[in-house]
Amino acid sequence: MSRTSRPRRLAAGLSAIALACVSLGAATTAQADPAPGPLMNYVVNTKATPGHVRKTEDAVKAAGGTVLVSYRQLGVVIAQSTNPDFKTDVRVSRDVQSVGATRTAAVSEGPGGLNSNDLAEATPVADPREGEQWDMVQIKADQAHAVTDGSRNVLVGINDSGVDDTHPDLAPNFDAADSVSCVDNGVPDTAAGAWRPTTSSHGTHVAGTVAAARNGVGIVGVAPGVRIASVKVVNDAGYIYPEYSICGIVWAAQHRMAVTNHSYFIDPYEFWCKDNGDQGAVQEAVRRAYAWATDQGTLSVAAAGNSNYDLSNKTTDANSPNDSTAVTRTINNDCLDMPTELPGVITVASTTVDRVKSSFSNFGLNKIDVAAPGSSILSTVPGGYAKFSGTSMASPHVTGIAALMKSTHPWWGPRDIERALHHEADDTACPTTPDPRCTGTTANNAFYGEGIADALDAVTP
Repeated sequence: MSRTSRPRRLAAGLSAIALACVSLGAATTAQADPAPGPLMNYVVNTKATPGHVRKTEDAVKAAGGTVLVSYRQLGVVIAQSTNPDFKTDVRVSRDVQSVGATRTAAVSEGPGGLNSNDLAEATPVADPREGEQWDMVQIKADQAHAVTDGSRNVLVGINDSGVDDTHPDLAPNFDAADSVSCVDNGVPDTAAGAWRPTTSSHGTHVAGTVAAARNGVGIVGVAPGVRIASVKVVNDAGYIYPEYSICGIVWAAQHRMAVTNHSYFIDPYEFWCKDNGDQGAVQEAVRRAYAWATDQGTLSVAAAGNSNYDLSNKTTDANSPNDSTAVTRTINNDCLDMPTELPGVITVASTTVDRVKSSFSNFGLNKIDVAAPGSSILSTVPGGYAKFSGTSMASPHVTGIAALMKSTHPWWGPRDIERALHHEADDTACPTTPDPRCTGTTANNAFYGEGIADALDAVTP
């Protein structure tokens, strides 16, 4: 879908030349704007001050664009345009630091409109299928529940494909008032049910691992006493574009979510490289959003990825962009899997029931923070329960542990929880049969980071 771009404002120097030609009687021909191109979304970065953001909004409009969302606290404007020269035209403004397209395919959701954003103790009672949850035993959540199930004061964001709030194991802990959908061009949609899943059960599965209620039904989550909110950042086609993720993490911080779970990488690039083009601008905008959320008190926990890839030794990427035509390219360690490799984000690898790295799990020395169960995990899905595998299933275990930590130490901030997750994880050595990929020591290695996360230590002095 496309629409005609607005007239672009000429630079003063060009206007003066045109007037001079007219005064000399020279024949002139009006130069028409280029034909509209595909509808595209962009991040436009500036200084994080109200004045610079306002001027950048003006520059977006002058370049034939529409402002979708402005984040004054980040110095990031999400814009949309059919002007094929939008990036060049918006850079005319000295207030613009960088600009980048957020995807390589045209916007599928259509034009967007203007939207400016300025401990209770538990008495453990087994739920019917709790005995199938080997994962809770591995991280000692079953023992932690003898101390606490978590506090209702703690709100956790499930930044994913939506959560089925009608599921009997999730309804008791669901917070609809703080839920949102971000998949309409990254503009927050608070309409009732907008945050529910439509094509994917992924987010509902993640939510159950974090906080399925202790209610005599089905399973029990890692932190069954905390509240959860759905922050929908995955569209019906399965894409998580940068503007969706930025919208989701800013919303979570604004709504005082203590922990957020991110079981995805931001599309369309598996790795966003630090260049002077689209990828570099997007990387910077996303970095600002997550750093701001951390400063506001929101901890982000993310899946390491399922490509069995060494994140500490990047060489090639054959899977990007995934919304058009992938091209094999050479990359280096400045190219980031986002949000998992952003500063302050907890990166979680996956383990099996035998406490070894799942075959699919990404790894990397000083890239993995901790590990958690991710192979054949039983959890909630719309209409029932199912077993899924992936680092997507590993990270919500750590999100739940972080929620327990916040419940027992309500004064802790994200960096306190990060240190505790590292310190309290159970050291896990590399395989006894040498694997050259597992570099490091028992205390910190490429497969398990600081070790397998420990819920019991999270709730005991």
